[in-house]
Amino acid sequence: MTLKQTLVVTLVALGLSAGHSALSAERWINPLVKQLAMDKRGPFVKLSDGSLMIVERNSTMTTNDDGKSWSKPRRIYDRADVTAEGPGIPSNSAMLLKTRSGVLILVWMDKRFLNWDETAREPGEGAFGYFWAIRSLDEGKTWVDRQMILNGIGGHQSRDILQTRGGRIVVPVQFYLRKPGRNAVATYSSDDDGKTWKSSNIIDLGGNGHHDGAFEPVLEELKDGRLWMLIRTSWDRFWEAYSEDEGLSWRVIQPSKIEASSSPGYITRLASGRLALVWNRLYPEGQNTFPRRSGQYSVAEASWHREELSIAFSDDEGKTWSKPVVLAREKNAWLAYPYVFERVPGLLWITTGQGNLRLSAREADVLAK
Repeated sequence: MTLKQTLVVTLVALGLSAGHSALSAERWINPLVKQLAMDKRGPFVKLSDGSLMIVERNSTMTTNDDGKSWSKPRRIYDRADVTAEGPGIPSNSAMLLKTRSGVLILVWMDKRFLNWDETAREPGEGAFGYFWAIRSLDEGKTWVDRQMILNGIGGHQSRDILQTRGGRIVVPVQFYLRKPGRNAVATYSSDDDGKTWKSSNIIDLGGNGHHDGAFEPVLEELKDGRLWMLIRTSWDRFWEAYSEDEGLSWRVIQPSKIEASSSPGYITRLASGRLALVWNRLYPEGQNTFPRRSGQYSVAEASWHREELSIAFSDDEGKTWSKPVVLAREKNAWLAYPYVFERVPGLLWITTGQGNLRLSAREADVLAK
């Protein structure tokens, strides 16, 4: 996920249906992987006592048995007037990181109000979505320095957070621009373990639609010190951006060589040094077509293939990749919004926000295929 050990992103996307149930009889799971005996997606943060922590809405919980049982919820923002949802209240659209100094940093987006205007193809009147940050100096017992870091129209919930080798915290944030209505991204960074934040330049790829432009990016630090961003688009591949100053600015922005559907991926550096990418490929394995959608979604007709989830590995910093391996597939269902947590070196927990996949995979087993 480098010190990107933890990330939580719980994403609610448009158009969910009963076909996305984790209980479908038509689901196929690759025999190389196993299903995890737990129902949590994350975040997973390893605490000093060896337990794992997750965030669910305005609470944390911990486990000492790999998710078989969980402690009682402990509130994060704890005030008498706090309701379950509201401005500045932690939600499931959150990311969690434990820094090298032991500080927990939580970044989340308020419940979004987009009110999309189909005639103008713009966010409607009164649209909003704010991003907030809060941190804990005592492993979640208390939380301090709650602050809004983006006052605008937050787009989809952020997908990533990391700490660079130099110590900087970097989190990508997606938001809407107007005239024409589209998505853009920027990164927010902190040099004091989440106490203060500053924004990068905006990455704006154009487009027009509530699922058009640049959105749902993920990050990784390369061995040469650059940050590498993979950006979801509606143009049959991820776009990529590079930062040579640890996320303060992004100057190289271009199409990547990785074909992908209009769906976010997840990239992480493993203990082995390899990069692992989990994503929805452009088309089902062995095929070269898939139904497309456009209209209010995007100007271009885009593949929304999410019936398969695949993994690939890179030994050369993303220049080339191993042959993708399908982890799971399900006809007429979405298995998307992946997250990867390396529980111990070589053992990957792979979960999804859509489809509720909960998988355990050994790097050596999947890489060998």
